[in-house]
Amino acid sequence: MNYLRGFMPWIAFAVVSSYGWQWGAVAGLATAVALLIKEHQAGTARQSLILEHSTAGYFAALTALAFALPHSELQHFGGAMSLGWLALTAWATLAVGHPFTTGIAKRQAPPQVWNTPLFRRINVVITTAWALAFTLAATALAIADANDLGTNASIAIQAAGFALPAAFTARYPDRARARHTQAAQ
Repeated sequence: MNYLRGFMPWIAFAVVSSYGWQWGAVAGLATAVALLIKEHQAGTARQSLILEHSTAGYFAALTALAFALPHSELQHFGGAMSLGWLALTAWATLAVGHPFTTGIAKRQAPPQVWNTPLFRRINVVITTAWALAFTLAATALAIADANDLGTNASIAIQAAGFALPAAFTARYPDRARARHTQAAQ
C-alpha cells in the first residue's frame, strides 16, 4: 500500500479543513512538502514523484487563495476541487504517456519488468481507474456540496473516491499477470 503515502496530504487537508479551509490547505501543504523532502532524501527519482509534486503545487496555490480570500465561496468546494486536481493530474500523466502510478510501481517492482508491455499496460489501466474515480468523485462531491447534502454524503463520496480505486489497484496487477501468463501458455 505504498501508493497511499502520496495521498497523505489530501487526507490531512480533509481532516484539518473542519477547522477552516485555510488550515486544511496549510496542513496539506506542510504534509506534501514533508513527504517530498523525505522522498528526495531517500533518493527517490523525480519521475517517481509526479503525484507528490503536483500535490505540493496544488496546496501552495490553495493556501495562497485561502488566505487571500478567506470568505470565498470556493471554500465550500474544497473536496471537489482537490479531487478535480487529482483527476487532472491523473489524466495529464496518461496524456503525456507517463501514468502517475508507474513511478510508484517502480518502487515495488523489480527493474527487469519496468520496460515490459505488461508493466506499462498495468499502469495505464490502474492510472485510468484512479482518473475515472477522481473525476466521478469530484463531480459527485460538487453536486453534493452545491445541494448542501451534508458532511456524511461528502465523507462517503470522498471515501469511495479513494477506496474503490485503491481496492482495484491492490487486485488488478495479480489478475493481469495471471491472464498474461495463461495467454502465453
